[in-house]
Parts: sequence; C-alpha cells; structure tokens
Amino acid sequence: MLKVENVTKYYGDFLAVDNLSFTVKEGEIFGLLGVNGAGKTTTFRMIMGLLDASSGSVTWNDKKIDYDVTDKIGFLTEERSLLTKLTVKEQCLFYGTLKGMQDDVIIKRLETLLEKFNISEYKDKKIKELSKGNQQKIQFITAIINEPKLLILDEPFSGLDPINVELFKNEIIEMAQKGSMIIFSSHRMEHVELFCEKLVVLLKGKTVLEGKIADIKKQYRKKNIFIKANIELEKLKQVDGVLSVSNVGDEIEVKIANEEVAPKVFEVVAKASDISKFVIEEPSLNEIFIAKVGENYEK
Repeated sequence: MLKVENVTKYYGDFLAVDNLSFTVKEGEIFGLLGVNGAGKTTTFRMIMGLLDASSGSVTWNDKKIDYDVTDKIGFLTEERSLLTKLTVKEQCLFYGTLKGMQDDVIIKRLETLLEKFNISEYKDKKIKELSKGNQQKIQFITAIINEPKLLILDEPFSGLDPINVELFKNEIIEMAQKGSMIIFSSHRMEHVELFCEKLVVLLKGKTVLEGKIADIKKQYRKKNIFIKANIELEKLKQVDGVLSVSNVGDEIEVKIANEEVAPKVFEVVAKASDISKFVIEEPSLNEIFIAKVGENYEK
C-alpha cells in the first residue's frame, strides 16, 4: 500500500502542498486532480522520492521510497519526454535498462506492447517521425515497459482519439487487475470517471474534495433531470428548487437543488401529453469539480 500522510511541501515561503493525506491499495486506480498549479506535480515528485517533503511522510508498504524500489515504479509525465532522435526500440532499451531490465526482456515486452497498440511497424522508426498520438503511445510504453507495481499517469490520454483512449484504458485496467497501484491525473473528468474509484481534488495545494466518487455524487445534493416532452420551459423555471432549465439536443435539462424537488417538477411535466422521458441523474464529476473548486478558488 502507498501511504501519503500529512505531507506538506514548501519552496522557500511558498506553500505548494498543504497537509495532504491519501492511500492507494494494490489493484486500485486513484485520481489525483486539480487545476494547473494545484500541487499535483510536486506530489508526484515526492511520491517518487525526487523531492523531500517539508513535513509528513510517503511510504510504500511502510518503507520510504528510495532507489531500492524505483525499478518498480512507472511515470508518464504530462510533458513529452522522449529522445526524438532515437528509434522506438532504442528509446525503450534506454528506459528499460534504467529500470534494471535485460535487453532480451525489454525487446520481448516492447514487441508485445507495440502489437497491443497496433504500431508494430514503428519499432525501428525514429520518435521524431511519428505522429503526436503515436509518440504518446511510445511514452506510455516506456512508462510501463518494466510492468511497474506503482504507476503514475499524468494526462495519459493527451493527443489520443477515442479508439486509442480505449486501448490505453484497457491496459490500465489490466494492470490494476494484476495488482498494480495506479495514480491517475487528468483535466478531463469523464476520463477519471472511466475507472477511478477514489480521488482527491487539490486547490492551491490543499484538499478540497476527497473520497469515493460514488459517495461524492450522493453527497452532492444537486441533481439533473432529463425530460422529453412538449412543455414550456418557463413553467419548469417557476418550480421552487429548480436552478436552471435549458435545451440539450432534443431534451430538456432541469437542474434541481435536491432530489426532493423532482416530484414537483414531475407534477408540471405530467400535464404534457407526449412525455417520453423523465430521468433523474447524478451530476457529472465535471459539474461537481467546477462547483467545488469554484467556491474555494477565491478563498
């Protein structure tokens, strides 16, 4: 288990991370989220032992992370960090060697991953000759070439189309099923909802939201109702507890303050003659993120 306990990090007088705590178990995919400058990168660097915390501790199976375990860690950075004059094979041999792997093991693993991501023909191509999407695939491969037990993914889907997002997602889930601990960061909340069970949201280094995504959604009282019916929007807006009403495609979206408002909305909708849909949904993680971060942003 990875434990981040009461970790604080100062750069001089600047507080980058403020008393952060969370745990990640084997086989768990954990979301570490926040706006730019929230403290995510600093946290990643402390987890990997590249930075020392000003106070608090980061441990893996109750031991401090040092060079004894770095071969078991994988990290995909948000910034492109490939050596573009090398071929794909040379790049992976370089990273694999840094992780203590033998050349024959690296090549076998590389060939397996290239086939998974449908780019076997690029094995001897230089990185600079690849598209941005295929460069991202190679960057991901270098991060998992050593089959890490702890994998940190910072914006892993950058530059990928939906088909390749699905390939990445399947590989990440497969790694978790094999017992890897995965920390996932993205500005795309729909990606986080794909497979993260728990998360922490940082703002200016401080935790503003944490817990299981399912619990967070239940605790967030605002709900959304999607309606298909021939009804005047103004009538819905007049219902006490309705926050907003808008057209979304061929549906009407009604945002309500809490679930108790739903029966009042239905009373109005029931008078319409052609109701084909009335569905109450939990708010998206994106909505909750914007609301929670927004209310704390100026504090």
